[in-house]
Amino acid sequence: MARRASELEHLIAPIAEALGYSLVRVRLSGAVRPTLQVMAELPDGTMPIEDCARLSDAISAAFEQADPIEGEYVLEVSSPGIDRPLTRRRDFDDFNGHEARLDLVAPIDGRKRIKGTLRGLRGEDVLIETDAGPGGGRTELSIPHVSIGEAKLLLTDALIEQDLKRRKQAGKPAKPR
Repeated sequence: MARRASELEHLIAPIAEALGYSLVRVRLSGAVRPTLQVMAELPDGTMPIEDCARLSDAISAAFEQADPIEGEYVLEVSSPGIDRPLTRRRDFDDFNGHEARLDLVAPIDGRKRIKGTLRGLRGEDVLIETDAGPGGGRTELSIPHVSIGEAKLLLTDALIEQDLKRRKQAGKPAKPR
C-alpha cells in the first residue's frame, strides 16, 4: 500500500496547495474497507476543524470524479497534532531542539529505534543527540534520511509551550485537552 499512498499523495497535494494547505502525511491502511488518512496544516502550523472539513470536501469531490480507490473507503482529514509525525525533510529542521523518536528501516549500530533531541539536518542526514548508553554523556548521531521509516515528536513541556505560543501568534485558541 505504500506505493498506493504515494500515488494518492500526488493527487491530493495540488488540491491541498490550491486551498493553502501543506500536506504532512497521506496514509492508506486496511484491506476490507480502507482508511485514507490525510494530515495537513496551514502555513502557521495550525489546522482548525473547519479547515479539515474544507479539505475533506475538496478531496471527496475530486475523488468522486477520479475514483482512485476501488470500492468503499473512509476519508480522515486531520491536523498533525502537537506530537506530530515528522515526514518531510524540513520537519527535522523546523523542530530542531525537540525530542523525537526515529524508527529505522534497518538497524544502524544494532539500533532500530532511536530517541533523542533533534539537531536539524546535515546534507541528506538527520542529526539527533542521544544518550551514549552505559558510559553516560550524550552523542550526536547522523542518520541518513532514507533510513528512517517513521519519525514522531515526543510530547514534552517544551513542545506544548511552543505550540501554545504558535497558536497565540496565529490568533487561534489552544485546543482543550
